[in-house]
Amino acid sequence: MIRPQQSYMIWFAQRTGSTLFNEALASTGIAGNPSEWLHYQHNDPKTFTREDVERIWQSGTTPNGVFGLKMNFEQRWIDCFRQLFELPQEASRAEVWNHAFPNCTKHIYMTRRNKVRLAVSWWRAIVSGEWHRRTGEKPSAADLADQYHFDAINHLLVDSNMCEAAIEDFLTESGIVPLTIVYEDFIQDYEGTVRKALAYLGLQGDQVRIAPPAFDRLADEVAEQWVQRFREERQQGWEFVKW
Repeated sequence: MIRPQQSYMIWFAQRTGSTLFNEALASTGIAGNPSEWLHYQHNDPKTFTREDVERIWQSGTTPNGVFGLKMNFEQRWIDCFRQLFELPQEASRAEVWNHAFPNCTKHIYMTRRNKVRLAVSWWRAIVSGEWHRRTGEKPSAADLADQYHFDAINHLLVDSNMCEAAIEDFLTESGIVPLTIVYEDFIQDYEGTVRKALAYLGLQGDQVRIAPPAFDRLADEVAEQWVQRFREERQQGWEFVKW
């Protein structure tokens, strides 16, 4: 297996449009196939091998040698690669990452401005089992009427913020200035956002066809009711209500 000539990362928290984004990039045929390969192919760092790394390279690389990977930040993978490649403790986390994914000089960071809507979307996906809906498919028939849960949404709100804090700490420590993609902007300018990413990656994508959005939005009236209910309950008793 030939090592990738260029690698890049998509760092994301849940419900920020990362799956829609990675499918759009993969559809170009020149930007790798930046899926969650560490999660899909081998989710246990304790038994991870160099052969596993090569299989991930193969899965995520397009014929032009570009490799893409997306994931939440998890320190356990840094520890795994440090041991796997026998790197010293003084090697920075970015250096360790670059050993596993060659020439990983480009990083894309996906975020969402409204974290309450993110947390509600996440909880809705959990209770409905509908994480994505392919374009044109019928909505899930799950009955969500009684599935609102304040504590669960509050937990996911904190979880998403901690995930982003971990990503941002890694990027800042490593001196990496990523291309930041904001969910709310991405869904307003789908193709423009993808072409901006291709340009950032140094790929000549002006004439490349980008497939239409692969998924429909899942937000509905129930989700909006949950957003407003959580917003009110979370700030109950506050002297200065923020929203």
